[in-house]
Amino acid sequence: RQNLVELIMQKLCIKPSKKDLKNWEGLVEKIKNPKKEVTIGITGKYTALKDAYVSIKEALVHAGAHNDCRVNIKWIETTDIEDGKQTVGVLKDCDGMIVPGGFGERGMEGKIQCIKYAREKGMPFLGLCLGMQLAVVEFARNVCGLEGANTTESDPNTKHPVVDLLPEQKRIVYKGATMRLGGHDVQIKEGTLAYKLYGSTKTRERFRHRWEINENYFKVLEEKGLVFSGKAIGEEVMQIAELPRHKFFLGTQFHPEFTSRLERPNPLFNGFLKACIK
Repeated sequence: RQNLVELIMQKLCIKPSKKDLKNWEGLVEKIKNPKKEVTIGITGKYTALKDAYVSIKEALVHAGAHNDCRVNIKWIETTDIEDGKQTVGVLKDCDGMIVPGGFGERGMEGKIQCIKYAREKGMPFLGLCLGMQLAVVEFARNVCGLEGANTTESDPNTKHPVVDLLPEQKRIVYKGATMRLGGHDVQIKEGTLAYKLYGSTKTRERFRHRWEINENYFKVLEEKGLVFSGKAIGEEVMQIAELPRHKFFLGTQFHPEFTSRLERPNPLFNGFLKACIK
C-alpha cells in the first residue's frame, strides 16, 4: 500500500519490466483442469505421515502440469505387505509405482515384493535411493538366481551383499561421515533411457545415502540385462540403473525430486509420468 517497491525502483533509476505470466497461468490451468489422469502407487514405510514424501508429491504435480495430467497418489504401506495384512495386488489399479528412499530394515521386504510385481507386470517403476538399491536386490534374487541376495543394511551376514558400504566407508565409525551428501555430478551412458531423458552425458543431482551397489556383482547383474546408465564422475560407483526391455524401469541413488520445479520438472519424473500415461 505504501508503494515501497516503486519508490526503491525510482531511487535506483530502474524501469519496471513488463509482466508476462502466460506460462505460469497456463501451468496453473493444467493443474486445475487437466485432460488426463493417472494413479501412482507410492510404496513406503512412512505413509502414515504423508509429508515424509512431500518432495515426491510436488515433483509429480510439476510433471503432471507439463503433461496436462492429474496425478492421484495411492499410499501403500509396505510393512503391511511384509506382515501379510495386504498383498501386492493392491497395486493392480495403479498406472505406475514409485519406491522412495528410507533407512532401516522395516518394510524392505514389502518394497521388494512391490518391485517384483512392477518388473514382472511391466508397470512403470521409479526407484529413489533405497528404491534403486532394493530394485537391484530383487533383480539379483529373482533374475540372477542369487538366493538370499540382500543389502547389508538389512542383513549384514547375507551370502550375496549386492548392496554394501564401500570398503573405505567401513572404517568410519561416525555414520554421517560415510554418506554421499549434497550435489554431485553424474556421468550418463549414451544410448540409455537416462540419456534420452536428460539429453546429456552429464547431470547434477542431490544425494543422501550410505550404501552402494557392490562392484563385485556388476558383471553378473549386467549379464542378465541390468544396465548401469549413470555413475559417479571418475569412480566406478553406480548411480542409475535401468532395464531396457521394460516399459520404464529406472532407479537412482540420488533424489531427483529435490531438483524438480513447477517451471521445469525433473526429467526423470517427467519421463516416468509420460510412461504412466501411455
